Amino acid sequence: MKLGFIGLGIMGKPMTENLLKAGYQVTVFDINRDAVDYLQNKGALPAKNPGDVAVKSDVIFTMLPNSTHVEEVVTGTDGLIHRLHSDHIVVDLSSISPVMSRKLHARLLEIDAQFIDAPVSGGEPKAIDGTLSIMAGGEEAAFNKVKPILDRVAGSVILVGETGAGTTTKLANQIIVNANIAAMSEAVNLASEAGIDIEKMFQAIRGGLAGSAVLEAKIPLILEENFKAGGRIDINAKDLTNVVETGETLNIPLPVTNQVLDMFKELVNDGKAELDHAGLLKYYEKHTPLQKG
Repeated sequence: MKLGFIGLGIMGKPMTENLLKAGYQVTVFDINRDAVDYLQNKGALPAKNPGDVAVKSDVIFTMLPNSTHVEEVVTGTDGLIHRLHSDHIVVDLSSISPVMSRKLHARLLEIDAQFIDAPVSGGEPKAIDGTLSIMAGGEEAAFNKVKPILDRVAGSVILVGETGAGTTTKLANQIIVNANIAAMSEAVNLASEAGIDIEKMFQAIRGGLAGSAVLEAKIPLILEENFKAGGRIDINAKDLTNVVETGETLNIPLPVTNQVLDMFKELVNDGKAELDHAGLLKYYEKHTPLQKG
């Protein structure tokens, strides 16, 4: 199959590189021309707009910041929908609202094209080494066609259910990830203020019940004071906003999510939107009084 990839940011660029390494022909588009040029030097074919990607591809992947961007790429003036046909499959890897996933699925069904919502988890490191986790929603027959491709960029690819199931599962994932990062930040701040060596604390607790993928990924960054984004604060704030809106629709309580979202919003207002979400530690540092003596 000939592939298309739209959205060549922190996640999309390394995923496209892995598809090129696997031998696929990949046509790429992004408003960031530097990203397009980089991948063109790796063997990708450049496109003028999303519709041009559709003409040159059988399966089109999108990896974009939010629902509005995905909708524009699919249905906008130069969007995919104007050049798609019944053999096309659009796989959206973005973290967006399940409502938008179902809306786009319905639009593509009108022209007999297929849509799969397949958000990813694992951040930039796993995008680079091709071991992401992908949670998908959509028609099983279409999923089976694209799974061998997704296996080239992920270590785990699971069809969770019908359209919207993938994006809903990603919302659940984001609750767990960001609540864990908040808990870890709270613990690190407590231990640090009590005079505990954080590296030794990490070694002491990592093998117990507190051990987690979050702890393993984020404590080394905190020790290095390296908050270069693998998962940006503003992007995770967007994800948790989708969680809250979905919870309101379903009339379910989300007290932890709401509190973490408020913390993210404060950090965004403080100019820290581009930090990695391990930068939640900065929220605790801001609100911890300076110790006297």
